[in-house]
Amino acid sequence: MHAFPVGAATTLDELARDPHPRLALLRAREPVSWLPELDGWLVTRRDLALEVMRDAVTFTVDDPRFSTAQVVGPSMLSLDGDAHARHREPFAPPFRPRAVHDGFAAFVERETDRLVTALAPAGAAELRRTLAGPLAVAVVTEALGLVGTDADTVLDWYESIVRAVSDITAGQDADPAGAAAYAQLRAAVEATLADRGAHSLLISAAERLTPSEVASNAAVMMFGGIETTEAMITNALLHLLRHPDQLALVQADADLLDGAIEESLRLEPGAMVVDRYATRDTVLGEADIREGDLVTVSLAGANRDPAVFADPDRFDVRRANARLQLAFAHGPHHCVAAHLARLETRVALRCLLGRLPGLRLDPEHPATPYGLVFRKPPALHVRWG
Repeated sequence: MHAFPVGAATTLDELARDPHPRLALLRAREPVSWLPELDGWLVTRRDLALEVMRDAVTFTVDDPRFSTAQVVGPSMLSLDGDAHARHREPFAPPFRPRAVHDGFAAFVERETDRLVTALAPAGAAELRRTLAGPLAVAVVTEALGLVGTDADTVLDWYESIVRAVSDITAGQDADPAGAAAYAQLRAAVEATLADRGAHSLLISAAERLTPSEVASNAAVMMFGGIETTEAMITNALLHLLRHPDQLALVQADADLLDGAIEESLRLEPGAMVVDRYATRDTVLGEADIREGDLVTVSLAGANRDPAVFADPDRFDVRRANARLQLAFAHGPHHCVAAHLARLETRVALRCLLGRLPGLRLDPEHPATPYGLVFRKPPALHVRWG
C-alpha cells in the first residue's frame, strides 16, 4: 500500500468538503488508489470506473458489509446476477421513458405548480426543503402507491432508515429508529398487497416477489427516489444561479435546459460514489486487488475525467457529450428511475425560472455542496422579484 502516497494523504473530510482537486490529483497519479481512511480502493478514472461497474462477477454488491442491506434486507441494490434481475425487473416497466411521461408527467407538473404557488408571494425561500425535497417525497409516495400512507409518513420512514444506514457506514451501531421505520414500511406494504381495490406498483411486483422482497425494494426505491432527486434538483439550480451567462443561454433557448441538467449531474452527482467488493484477486489499472477488498468507484472523479470531458471543471450547458456522465451509475445497477428523476428536475427548474422572475442566490446565505457519499448544499437560499 506504500505505493499510493496520494491515497495515503487523502482524508475523508477533504473528500466531503472539497473533493474535486484531490480527485483530480488521484486520477492523474493514482487512478486506482488505496485510501487508508477508506480501508479500500478508490477508482477515479472513467474507463476504470466503467470496468468495475460493468463486471458484477468480479466486483459485486452482494456482500455482508453492504450497509443498506443490513437495515432493509436483500434488494435490487444489494444483489447481483439472476437474483438481482428477479428483484429489479418487476419494478422497471413504470420507469421506462414513455411510461414515465404517461404515468408521472401530469402529477409532477401539478405538484410543482402547487409548491411554487405557495412560495411565490414571499420573494425569498430556502428551496431544498420547500421545493426539491417535498417534490421528491411526493413523487415517491405516488410511485409506490402505499395504501393509507401520506408523504409526511414516507419522509419520516426515509429519514430514519437513512440515519441507520449512515450509522453503519460510519462503523457505528445503527439507530434503532431505522429498524422501527422499516417495520412500519413493511406493514404498509403488506396492507397494500392485501387491499384488493388498490392499484400499486407494489402489487404488480408481488406477482414475482415475496412480500418481504417487495418491502425491501420499496425501501430502496424510497431511498434513491428522495435522496438523489432532491440533490439533483438543488445542485442543478445552484449551478445555473452561480453562472448567469449559462442561465441566460437556457432562458434564451429552452432546449438547453436538458443540457444544463446533464452538465450539473456531471459536475456534482447527487451520489458521489458506489461501492463494490472484489470476489477474487484481480488487477485493475496498475493496482493488485485482493479478494474481499472494498472497491469504491468515484462517480464524481470519473465525471471530470479530462480524457473524456474537455475543460472538465467548467459548467457548460452546451457541452456536446454531457450525457456521458455517470451520475446514475452504469451496468446492471444503473438507476432504474433515472428518467423520472430527470423529469422531476426538468419540471422543477422550468417552473422556478418561469414563475419567479429575477431568481438569484441570496448573498446573505452562501450555498456550498457538501457530502462524502451524497452531495448537495445543506440549504439553498434564493430571492426573486
